[in-house]
Amino acid sequence: MPTTRTVPARPVLLIALTSALLLAPNSATADPEPPVRESARDQGPARAPESAARRSLTAPTTSFTDTTRGYPREQVLTPDPANPADRSLKLGLVPYHSIATRLNALQRLGDRVSVEVAGRSAGGHRLYLVTVTAPETTARTRAQERMRELIENAPATAAKSREIKAGYKTPVFFNSNIHGNEWEGTDASLEIIERLATAQDARTKDLLAHSRLYFNVTANPDGRIAGTRANANGFDLNRDFVTASQPETRAMRQIEIDKQPAVMLDLHGYVNGTLIEPTTPPHGENYEYDLFLKNTYANALGMEAAVDGLGYTPAKDGVEPAQIPFRDQEEGWDDWPPIFTPQYAAFHGAVAAHTVEIPLAVNNSLYDSLPVAELRRRSAVNTAVAAAAVTATLDFVREKRTALIADQIEVFRRGAAGAAQVPVSEETVPGVPGIGPEDVYTTDFPRAYVMAPGSTATARLVGHLLANDVRVTRASRDLRLGGRTYPKGSYVVDMRQPKRGLANALLADGRDISDKVSVMYDISGWSLGRLWGARVTPVTSGSLAGAPLTPVRAAPRVGHVAPRGDLRLRLTDPQEIAALNSLLRQGVSVRRAPDGSAIVPASARALATEAARTHDVVLDATGLEGTTALRRTRVAAAVTPGELFALREMGFEVTPVSTAVLNAGFDWSSVDVLFVSAGLDRDALTSGARAALDAFLAAGHGLVGRGLTGAQLSADTGLLAAKPVAGNGDANGVVRVVNSGPVTAGAPDHGFVYAPVWFTDLGPGVRVEQSYAAGNPLVAGHWRPLPDGAGGPAAAAGQAAVVSGPRAVLFGTEPLFRDHPKGEFAQVGRALFTMSASSG
Repeated sequence: MPTTRTVPARPVLLIALTSALLLAPNSATADPEPPVRESARDQGPARAPESAARRSLTAPTTSFTDTTRGYPREQVLTPDPANPADRSLKLGLVPYHSIATRLNALQRLGDRVSVEVAGRSAGGHRLYLVTVTAPETTARTRAQERMRELIENAPATAAKSREIKAGYKTPVFFNSNIHGNEWEGTDASLEIIERLATAQDARTKDLLAHSRLYFNVTANPDGRIAGTRANANGFDLNRDFVTASQPETRAMRQIEIDKQPAVMLDLHGYVNGTLIEPTTPPHGENYEYDLFLKNTYANALGMEAAVDGLGYTPAKDGVEPAQIPFRDQEEGWDDWPPIFTPQYAAFHGAVAAHTVEIPLAVNNSLYDSLPVAELRRRSAVNTAVAAAAVTATLDFVREKRTALIADQIEVFRRGAAGAAQVPVSEETVPGVPGIGPEDVYTTDFPRAYVMAPGSTATARLVGHLLANDVRVTRASRDLRLGGRTYPKGSYVVDMRQPKRGLANALLADGRDISDKVSVMYDISGWSLGRLWGARVTPVTSGSLAGAPLTPVRAAPRVGHVAPRGDLRLRLTDPQEIAALNSLLRQGVSVRRAPDGSAIVPASARALATEAARTHDVVLDATGLEGTTALRRTRVAAAVTPGELFALREMGFEVTPVSTAVLNAGFDWSSVDVLFVSAGLDRDALTSGARAALDAFLAAGHGLVGRGLTGAQLSADTGLLAAKPVAGNGDANGVVRVVNSGPVTAGAPDHGFVYAPVWFTDLGPGVRVEQSYAAGNPLVAGHWRPLPDGAGGPAAAAGQAAVVSGPRAVLFGTEPLFRDHPKGEFAQVGRALFTMSASSG
């Protein structure tokens, strides 16, 4: 490892984060826990209201490509009613209900500040995008948009454009408060906007004449108000960029697509001293990392100097010197997955992008335990640190704007030309010390990806690619490519496109990086090509010149109902499960076929047509006869936020439960089946609550369980004779599986795991529904054995991953993880219907 990296990875990161505990009692202390993954932090059951899920599933996306108006674009925002429960107030910070009034006042200060509503949060709160720039006529705004499009769509031409070099305004994006209980980035942004609105110095005028500065003032108003990391659906928005399940994430995605920032900051807390990316290895293999590292490291140095230049010290203020993980740590804070805001931004042209973790913790238990005066002192320090980071970035942009845009153009040029990536080294990235072989991550991009037409899963994936600004084409006749013929209607993603990195990040299998680092900060595998249920084929060679391909502008529709006879709904896709639930709610008599599909009678064709149109599913004619009647399934769910959201997405009627809910008294007659993965401990129930739960299960109502929590409840109540075995709790990724039962019939041959579990010692009547594949089941991700050699992929190989019996189905995989592996959802839907039917 390079000698410039003086801090050994995770153990000393923990020491750095806890060192302030040794300070005097009244001095600041860091959060006593190191940065941890979302699931390790959030083990409680989800309680999100159904309205938040509905809003997330239906919220439209706002476009920001209006060229009919110049700048400023002022509007008067309706003030929000005062909310004395806003958790910002205790910290002396700006409560959400004051932001609209504050923005109205900032717009009145002159002609530099514009405010647009970027959408609404899951909780229904407005998301504000503030633009700060020198005034523009409509003609100038149109010229800016034309140059922006040229940079992305014709980068080779843009690289030679004198107009761009002389007149293009560098876009810069500041994202604040994406974690709701990391507040101060919002307050720092408002302070910076106010200063920029009125400053008359030459540097500010020069900056605004040559830049557009975009501020997402609070990315998570739900969490800001409630003092929670997550939004109203319980989602960590800084883990959502691959899936974009939440309206706040989609708003940020659209800002990055439409504004195309060359530089972005994501303001977080709390790490003492202030943590400023670039990151430790492993680095995302789909980035143009040489360009990204050069600029991100240079800006980090400027931010470090600005933060340390504030004069805070450990002895006086409890503030440690700033740290840059790339330089100061070996591992433990990586940029491998594009689920984080800055890493996702890199695929849309950001050549300097940072998470900045401000220093002094004021959230979680400290929010309630520290005196108000101390909380406010810390928040004032944090606001100053965040403002220093923003100011330093503005200086960096002003000085380097021409080079930044040139590098952004080069990112897109490489993609469009199919050029090779440039491995990082001290020669290719001069000025960045300590680059070693551990920092080199590149990939071989295929020539294209081809997706089979006609399925709901393919239609969903095509729509998702388009929403991410990935170009998709469709074959107007049979297509010959790479020695194989693909049928008319196939979808083709030509990997010679400006945003090839994002296309590959979403569609490729990924890589097993278990041997690269000892532990990962978050997920390590996420392939939509494997996990979304669509047939996606990488094509490594061949030419698309003259191929019969036309651009796809919108997601295709595949919904169809056979004109006569009974109808078959396959139930292998979440939208098919949703369609079935809608039919059952309307009283349609549906029966289950032996293959697990649903048989809808011909008499319900009109309602089936409506369901097919709404959910974009296919109901084929069938001669199969259903056996078991399917009925409305009301689910009591002690599950994670992602699982609760996925259940509602599939149309189930869900009542969130937990140990506390059951202890308070629960009407079991209101539900048909129980789903447990988190937050329900039978031993912690009162005697009455335990008896009521046991009686519900003893009456034949089934259990669907996931992970050790679900398996433990099954064991405690004697529902299924199966011994759960816990794999490495840090393991996660895409795995190969073998499906062998009716619950998993038609499921993809890949699954997702996060702290994987498998089942042994299966008793009589226990069916293996799914097994981990033989050999090494891990395709992409990070899964090592434990120090004693147990818990690794070799131990899981061939073992049961999903098991079932007459009264329970148990999952050792994560089929609903963060609303992400869409192709896996239907397994849970089938399991719930199976258990509901068994209860009679």
